[in-house]
Amino acid sequence: MSRPFRLRRYTEADEVETVALWISVWQAVYPEIDYASQSDAMRQRWREEIVPPAIVTLAVTDGIVGLITVEPASGYVDQLSVAPQMWGSGVAPTLIEDARQLSPALLELRVNQDNARAIRFYEKHGFEKIAEGFNARIGKPNFTMRWRRL
Repeated sequence: MSRPFRLRRYTEADEVETVALWISVWQAVYPEIDYASQSDAMRQRWREEIVPPAIVTLAVTDGIVGLITVEPASGYVDQLSVAPQMWGSGVAPTLIEDARQLSPALLELRVNQDNARAIRFYEKHGFEKIAEGFNARIGKPNFTMRWRRL
């Protein structure tokens, strides 16, 4: 069965659409936070902090429907975002598999403790909670989760 999307690497020309997806996913997960009002700061963070050390993979249909950032040197995943209409379509597991190709020994990420859907997803895909912390950007406790190749 063929996938309803394809993967490709991010380019600078994708910035506007990619950041819009990223903001919309955060807004769907945390509707009580006004991410639209933070779009300039998020775009700056994307451009200056997230993209430079990472390889970014996009899931694409007629537009960008998912993304994952991976720092190959450390295995750190800063962002995994999938458009809500694509949840359950296989985009997220496919992006995780791509990340494992880029960082085959381990992947590590932080997830907010109240994001039960994401935590279940990561646990299903072999990630374990290894530490607790705090997401100062949105004022929420988080977990550090790690996947290691066995």
